[in-house]
Amino acid sequence: MSFNFNKQLNADEQEPIASNEAESTATPNEPVAEEQAELLNEPEVAPVAETAAPIVEAVAPVVVAPTVEHKAPVVHEPETPHDDFDWSRDKRNVVSYSKEEKAKYDSVYDGTFKQITDGEMIQATVESLTKTDAVVNIGFKSDGLISLNEFRDIPGGVKVGDVIEVMVVQKEDREGNLNLSRKSARITRAWERIMEVNKTGEIVTGLVTSKTKGGLIVDVFGMETFLPGSQIDVKPVTDYDQFVGKTMEFKVVKINETIKNAVVSHKALIESDIEAQRAEIIGKLEKGQVLEGTIKNITDFGAFLDLGGLDGLLYITDISWGRINHPSEVLKIDQKINVVVLDFDDDKRRISLGLKQLTPHPWDTLTENLQENEIVKGKVVNIEDYGAFLEITPGVEGLVHVSEITWANTPVNAKEFFKLGDEHEAKVVTLDKETRKMSLSIKQMTEDPWSTIEGRFPENSKHMGTVKNITPYGVFVELSTGIGGMIHISDLSWLKRFNNPNEYTKVGKEIEVVILSIDKEGRKLQLGHKQIEEDPWNSLESVFTIGSIHEGTVVKKDEKGAIIQLPYGLEGYAPARHLVKEDERVIAAEEVAQFMVIEFDRNDKRILLSHTRLWEQEKEEEKQIEMKEKKAEFEQTKKAVKNIQAKVEKSTLGDLGVLAGLKAKMDGDSANAASETPAAEATPEAPAASETSEETPTAE
Repeated sequence: MSFNFNKQLNADEQEPIASNEAESTATPNEPVAEEQAELLNEPEVAPVAETAAPIVEAVAPVVVAPTVEHKAPVVHEPETPHDDFDWSRDKRNVVSYSKEEKAKYDSVYDGTFKQITDGEMIQATVESLTKTDAVVNIGFKSDGLISLNEFRDIPGGVKVGDVIEVMVVQKEDREGNLNLSRKSARITRAWERIMEVNKTGEIVTGLVTSKTKGGLIVDVFGMETFLPGSQIDVKPVTDYDQFVGKTMEFKVVKINETIKNAVVSHKALIESDIEAQRAEIIGKLEKGQVLEGTIKNITDFGAFLDLGGLDGLLYITDISWGRINHPSEVLKIDQKINVVVLDFDDDKRRISLGLKQLTPHPWDTLTENLQENEIVKGKVVNIEDYGAFLEITPGVEGLVHVSEITWANTPVNAKEFFKLGDEHEAKVVTLDKETRKMSLSIKQMTEDPWSTIEGRFPENSKHMGTVKNITPYGVFVELSTGIGGMIHISDLSWLKRFNNPNEYTKVGKEIEVVILSIDKEGRKLQLGHKQIEEDPWNSLESVFTIGSIHEGTVVKKDEKGAIIQLPYGLEGYAPARHLVKEDERVIAAEEVAQFMVIEFDRNDKRILLSHTRLWEQEKEEEKQIEMKEKKAEFEQTKKAVKNIQAKVEKSTLGDLGVLAGLKAKMDGDSANAASETPAAEATPEAPAASETSEETPTAE
């Protein structure tokens, strides 16, 4: 114990000096001498004495040489037990090395690790497997973990010892782990390969993994690419599921380096094979050549045929000499037919085909029995505004113009008269085999009814007819087949005015008419309906005199005025300013009121009415009576004043002297005048006048 205690004291005494030297030369992270000796297999580093208790980390003391010269020291052999202690170690068990030794050990240490960077592709060895991950070694200071999901493409799964290529995603994450990925490495290598084959045009093999919107997903070199539906085959494909799980050859046709996306095509490979066949076929094509083709697609305008690697178009007008509404009426998908080459374009690779050209034109084989004035039967195949086309035989058609439908002069709507598919008999009017035109007539199959029009429908005769058409200006009436006329809107009624004939009658109704005039050459009849009765305006003029008052009902009203229903079915018109009541309100629709006739025009069949004039006239009459009364009263007052003035003598200043003498005389004269006035002149106003005279001041 004393030995160990003394040894510890010696170590403690040298600690300050040793520690200072250790701080200047030792590295805290350097391995101890025992670890380095084991690593380098160098036995010259002695271990710490096991007898030293407690273990003391010591640093070899530094001896500072004096500036004075000394003789060489005498080296003595160790004689004490503690002389074998390694004084080069400090209390932290750190050994101080020279710069040469440190450089040597650092190079050996660094040589045991690989230098890696993020994103680097590197080979790795699978060291072990867990339930979820694979532990891989890349020669770095720590191993990495890769999820087993990234090895699902390996048949049988990954095994210990397998060498794989991985990408360093992150050399050290937040938790200090090495982050590796095999999937990223595969995608990167696949993208590099895809870019390469896109430049070279090399054909690649891929697996169709799934279906997506508009196409399929294809695994190429371990990377997902897109196969559009239009690039699967040269023929339209509707069922994408049939390709899922198949391994096919493709060509990379488009890449996007920004998002690392690629588009592949299987159709491009097929087209390259077909291209050689097309060049061979086009080189042998001639107009008029007959080829066999298979119908691959049918559209509204025609059909596309496969001529053995080259497509041609059979237009709908070249399918049949007759009219067809859709190619599917004659053709079917995958049907094989013979067609003739009508035209082709070497540059655009377009071929026009014909089917009907394989048979002669029906007009060239038309029977000689078909002549003008013959009666034929045909089916309606087309309807236009100007008429309808009847198909006599397939490819031979004739036109029935709207003017040849009926003898009537009323307009006929061809689209209402004819229906597609209906059959009609018609007479051949003209026939031109050279221009392949034929005009037909339906009305000429019967006698012209206008030839005897005067005898059947004389003027002023009355007849019943059927309303066939109504226009804003009149009504077209059919009296018999092929004969009809028009009733002008003004000839519908004597008393009522209509804005449109629809207010009076409807199409299909019966109506009685009078023949007003006949135009045989123009095939026109002028008809009238109101002329069936006598003109009531001749007798109404005495009933609706100007100033007469009648009761009426407002049947229609607008901003300008109102139409008033009067007795005897007559209608009058009241302007808006003549609808104002005495209380300044306006007569409303459907209201019954008294109206005064202010105008009656028999020629124009017009009556003007006024309600306002009634109360205005009453007020005017009251005002006139009041004015007459005031005028009479004024005249009476004026007359009384004159009488008084005639009796009263005016006094002047010159009479002042004889005023007393005249007073007695005036009193006597007044009494005599009163007695001489006749009794008849005394009026009710006289007292008032006398009262007025009494109130009149006198100049005294």
